[in-house]
Amino acid sequence: MAAAVLRQAARTSLRLQQCSRLIAASHRNYADMAFTFASPYDVYYKDAKVKQIDVPTFSGNFGILPDHVPTLAVLKPGVINVTEEDGSNKKYFVSSGSVTINDDSSVQILAEEAHPVDRLDAASIRDGMSKAQQQASSAASETAKAEAQIAVECYEALQKAVDA
Repeated sequence: MAAAVLRQAARTSLRLQQCSRLIAASHRNYADMAFTFASPYDVYYKDAKVKQIDVPTFSGNFGILPDHVPTLAVLKPGVINVTEEDGSNKKYFVSSGSVTINDDSSVQILAEEAHPVDRLDAASIRDGMSKAQQQASSAASETAKAEAQIAVECYEALQKAVDA
C-alpha cells in the first residue's frame, strides 16, 4: 500500500514539473507582440512591439493582446487603434484588408488603403460623400449601384473617423 502511494506521489510530482515548464515556456508579456502593418504605399509598423491593437472587421470590432487566439479576419472600413509600448495611441483609417493573428503572438495587417486619422481632410470627405451619394442615386446598373454604395459606406466610415 505504501509503495502504491509513493508511486502516485512521484507521478503527481512529475506531472506538476511538466506543467510548470509548459506554463513558464508559454508565458509572454506585452512586449512580446510583434506587429506589422502595411498598405501598398506605406509600411507603418514592421515587427514593432505594441501593447494592443483594435481592429474593425466584418465579424465585429475587437482588440488584440498578446496570446490572442490565432485568427484570420477581413477588415471593413474603419479605424485601427494601436496602443504602443509607451502607452501612446495612434489611429489609422483603413478601407479594407486583412488581419492575421499568429500562434506566436505576431500580428500582420495588410490594408488596401491606410492613412493616419490626423491627416484626413474633413472637407474632402464631405465632398466625396456628396458625390458618392449622387452616384448611388443615379446609377443605372446594379453593378454601378453596388460600387457607389461601397463608396458611400467608406465615406461614412471616414466621417466617423474624423468626428471621433
